[in-house]
Amino acid sequence: MEQNNKMQLMIEQAEKDLLHTYNRYQIVLDRGEGMYLYDINGKKYLDFMAGIAVFALGYGNKAYNDALKAQIDKILHTSNYFYNEPAIRAAARMKKASGMDRIFFTNSGAEAVEGALKAAMKHAFLKDGHRGHQVIAMENSFHGRTYGALSVTGNSHYREPFGQMPCDVQFARLNDLESVKVLITEETCAVIVEPVQGEGGLLPASEEFLKGLRALCDEKGILLIFDEIQCGMGRTGSMFAWHRFGVRPDIMTCAKALGCGVPVGAFLLTEEVGQSSLVAGDHGTTYGGNPLACAAVNAVLDQYEALDLVNHVRETAPYLTSTLDGLAAEFPCIKERRGTGFMQGLVFDRPVGPIIADAMDKGLILINAGAEIIRFVPALITEKQHIDEMAEILRGAIARNS
Repeated sequence: MEQNNKMQLMIEQAEKDLLHTYNRYQIVLDRGEGMYLYDINGKKYLDFMAGIAVFALGYGNKAYNDALKAQIDKILHTSNYFYNEPAIRAAARMKKASGMDRIFFTNSGAEAVEGALKAAMKHAFLKDGHRGHQVIAMENSFHGRTYGALSVTGNSHYREPFGQMPCDVQFARLNDLESVKVLITEETCAVIVEPVQGEGGLLPASEEFLKGLRALCDEKGILLIFDEIQCGMGRTGSMFAWHRFGVRPDIMTCAKALGCGVPVGAFLLTEEVGQSSLVAGDHGTTYGGNPLACAAVNAVLDQYEALDLVNHVRETAPYLTSTLDGLAAEFPCIKERRGTGFMQGLVFDRPVGPIIADAMDKGLILINAGAEIIRFVPALITEKQHIDEMAEILRGAIARNS
C-alpha cells in the first residue's frame, strides 16, 4: 500500500509541474531489462511499444550501455564548429547502411523533417529563383508536431488549432497515384510520404505506388522525400522500408531506433540534392550530431550487426503476423490486421482504450494508432515466446472487453 501511495503521489506531483500535453498511463516506470519494463513498485510488464518504436535493442543491452558510458567519460558535446570522431564515423556508416550520400544529424524526428523540407525548398529556390513552393503530403500521415512537420501531417485535427501553416501543402491519398498527379503544379517542389504510415493506421505504401511516385517525381523535376522515422532501422525486415522495393528517395528522414533511447535523428540526401540545397548558414543545430548522440548511433549499428537484427525481424515477423491474424479470426470485433514486419496493427470496430488498459493491468504494454487500432512496434529482439506471451494476455483483455 505504501508503494502504491508513493506512485500516486509522484503522478500527482508530475501533474502539478508538467505541461499537460500527454494523457499518460498511470504508471511510473523505473527500469528495463530485455523485453520487459518494471515500475517503481517492481511490477513487470512485457513491452510491445518499445518507447514508440525506439528501443530496437530492448532494454539493458550491455555493449550499447558500455559504449555510452565510455563516451561520457571522454566528452559529451563540442558544438558543430568542430569535428568529432563519433559523428564522422556515424555519418560514414549511416551512408553505407542507407544507400544515401549526405547526412545531417538532428535531435529528433520532427527536426529531421524540418531539415528535409528546408532542403527541398532551398533546392527549388536555386532552380527557379522563386519562394513559396508547394509540397504534397499524404492524408492520414504523421511527420511531427513542430510547425513545419505539422504542416505536412495529414490529419487536420493536429493542425487546426494553430492556424496558418508555414508552407503550402496539399494532401493526396496513399497508394493513389492519380490523387498525387492532380495536385502537381509548377510550384510543387517535393512529395513526402511514409513508406509505412504509423500514427495513420499501420498502412504500407505499395510497391506500385512508390515506384510510380519515383517516376512521376523524376518526370516533373520534383524531390521525393521518404519519412522512415518509425518504419526505418530494420522494423520492416529491411534496414529501411524503401530498400524492399529499390525506390531510392532524394531525401530521407530517420530517428527513433537510430539512437535507441538517446535523442538523435537525421535527414539524408543524395549527392545532387546535398550539393544544391543547404549551405553554411542555412541550417544548424547546437546539439545535433554531438559526440554522445553519435556514439549512440555507432553503438546501435554495432549491435544491429552483432545480433543480425534485420534478418531476425525478417525471420520472426511472419510469426507475429500469423499470431495477430489468428486473433483477428478469433474475435469478430477485430476487423483486420495491417502492417509489415515488426510494425503491425489490429483494427477494431470499437475504441481500443479499454483493451489496452486491461492488458496493461495484466502486464502488457501496448499503444494505439487512432481510437480503434492497437499498434505493435516491439523491440527488434522479440522472440516467438514473447509473441506468445503477448497474445495470451491480449486475448484475455479482448475477451473481457467484447
